[in-house]
Amino acid sequence: MPERPKDPHAPHAPYMRVLDALIEEIKGKKPGDPISSEAELCERHKVARETARRAVRVARERGLVETVWGKGSFVTKREPASDGSESN
Repeated sequence: MPERPKDPHAPHAPYMRVLDALIEEIKGKKPGDPISSEAELCERHKVARETARRAVRVARERGLVETVWGKGSFVTKREPASDGSESN
């Protein structure tokens, strides 16, 4: 999965903007709490469903959320530290 460019002026893919907001949302929650639905993310960030879905998928790949079919996605742990090391 491509990481965010180091240059702050480089183009920022829409899913990354949604992912950043999702990570901020996760920081305010504890494990087991639900996150916003794809529909809520679409409406809030004015993006297509696939863009919201990709942001959730990346969060899931990073181990931040787990998705239960028919139920939604839930926080599994806190965002890793910015230096790349995991923090729990």
